[in-house]
Amino acid sequence: MKTIKYIVYKEGKYFVSQCLNVEVASFGKTVEEATTNLKEALDLYFEDIPSRKNYLKINESLMGELTIRF
Repeated sequence: MKTIKYIVYKEGKYFVSQCLNVEVASFGKTVEEATTNLKEALDLYFEDIPSRKNYLKINESLMGELTIRF
């Protein structure tokens, strides 16, 4: 069993769930649906290629927000 860290944020009318350990994301109409869909996507991701079982382990997380001008 592995512990995976993720964030959830609202984008338009959907909630986006994004994994911080590997580049996998999903979405749903509710936070619960977004996280359930992320778990399913991660199950498929790790099932697809056995070598993906080595992933970036994150012990602590920091979430921030930046404003940039472009």
